[in-house]
Amino acid sequence: MVDRQVPRPSELLELMKFKKPQLNGKKRRLDAALTINDLRTIAKRRTPKAAFDYTDGSAEDEISLDRARQAFLDIEFSPSILRGLPDTVDTSTQIFGGPSALPFAIAPTGFTRLMQTEGEIAGASAAAAAGIPFTLSTLGTTSIEKVKAANPNGRNWFQLYVMREREISYDLTRRAGAAGFDTLFFTVDTPVAGARLRDKRNGFSIPPQLTPSTIINALPRPWWWWDFLTTPRLEFASLDSTGGTVGELLNAAMDPTISFDDLAIIRGMFPGKLVIKGVQNVRDAKKLVDLGVDGIVLSNHGGRQLDRAPIPFRLLPEVVREVGKHTEIAIDTGIMSGADIVASIALGAKFTLVGRAYLYGLMAGGREGVDRMIYILRDQIERTMKLLGVATLAELTPEHVTQLERLIPITK
Repeated sequence: MVDRQVPRPSELLELMKFKKPQLNGKKRRLDAALTINDLRTIAKRRTPKAAFDYTDGSAEDEISLDRARQAFLDIEFSPSILRGLPDTVDTSTQIFGGPSALPFAIAPTGFTRLMQTEGEIAGASAAAAAGIPFTLSTLGTTSIEKVKAANPNGRNWFQLYVMREREISYDLTRRAGAAGFDTLFFTVDTPVAGARLRDKRNGFSIPPQLTPSTIINALPRPWWWWDFLTTPRLEFASLDSTGGTVGELLNAAMDPTISFDDLAIIRGMFPGKLVIKGVQNVRDAKKLVDLGVDGIVLSNHGGRQLDRAPIPFRLLPEVVREVGKHTEIAIDTGIMSGADIVASIALGAKFTLVGRAYLYGLMAGGREGVDRMIYILRDQIERTMKLLGVATLAELTPEHVTQLERLIPITK
């Protein structure tokens, strides 16, 4: 038998404590985002299809991107127990000659203000607040000097494409150095533009063109067009004029004749660290180390160039084994959680870069959305480290991660 009684009013009052409603719509939707995929869902809802797909998509059949994300899903962590952990873990590290509060930086992204009007200013100021580096793209929509003003005391990095008009690239290199950017990412995986089919199908161009389909798609997103039309015109770090698809712009601007000889020229112009971004095999990694570069980034450009390219996360252990004692190795492509970052560090990466995750946050809520992206990744990194039984990044080893055969199918 169960004893029953009439509830007392005082007990009912204790149970019926209502949560104060959040009246700020942006804060309410961002607070509800618990993962990067949650931010992606918000970003898709708030951004016109062509702009969202420019961020979300990759080259041709998008196999490289799918495989990169799958590689992170197909791991198994091996935690240690009873390690006597402190209440807080240390997520800080040193990379390319300076500190970072977390083992990731905001990656370089092109045409960023098209995704959301705050663009690189939101990214740079959020990076400053979090104590992590911010990377400006050659094809960014905010100048070197304005990014420096948004992040005056933090670490700014510059990503360099070598253009057909070499003096453009040389001038950007000098300006980045003069503005105090401490690291230059020489990008080597873009001799020509990859075939980004979503952009072609969407008729995506720079600047955006008004067509019946884009107008229909924009109707439920008037805030995006309001921001785009009432804020300063897009300014590109390297192009005086625009017009055409992203692929057409890249093919017109990029110089496929660049070679290893160009490294020495750029190094002579830039006073900081020279890092090569877009390394995709051990052979090239070894040659770059022999040439004395300060670091390499294993990257297939987020799957946006050569489809079926090597997957950086899977390539990582071999490159670390061959050159990890001689240079610092960073990694990007496919990172969607703090657990992905922890797994990368465990397998020997010194650092990681996040691009799409950053843009999902930006599209979801501007500066506050980027802050939320960083918060989510930080929270996931800290929790994963604690559950693995490590208190510092240096304690992560390959023994903490096993790469398995495909386990979890990707769903889009």
